[in-house]
Amino acid sequence: MTEPPSYEVRRARGREELDAALALRHDVFCVEQGVPEHEERDGRDREGLHLVAVAGGEVLATCRLLFVGPTVQFSRLAVRRADRRRGIATALLREADIEARAGGARRLVLHAQTYARQLYETAGYEPRGRTFMEAGIEHIAMEKVLP
Repeated sequence: MTEPPSYEVRRARGREELDAALALRHDVFCVEQGVPEHEERDGRDREGLHLVAVAGGEVLATCRLLFVGPTVQFSRLAVRRADRRRGIATALLREADIEARAGGARRLVLHAQTYARQLYETAGYEPRGRTFMEAGIEHIAMEKVLP
């Protein structure tokens, strides 16, 4: 029998959690991966739905959903270094599916860093097209049609 996760995955609540999610994204993308700040903060956070994984009042992981008609753009998935390999990214992907369906979406699209391609394929995403460079990192476009 598996233990239930020691974290909760849900929408970010309040300014403090959103600020913590944005700080985590900065740490992962800008500090760890060298993404320029102006590319990470693209000006679309206000229109996004932010999901977080929280434990003990701390944000362990985050992602952003942007709704565009029947399509949701999934982006900015970041997991705190100390909390990787615990299934948190997979839990965020599951919650993103739930939120997308609830919002009337028929599909999700994303640009996956190629090292994480397997994570997204396991969650039902399929690659679309060739790899490309974004913020100096190799990516591939992926899509998931919601049943």
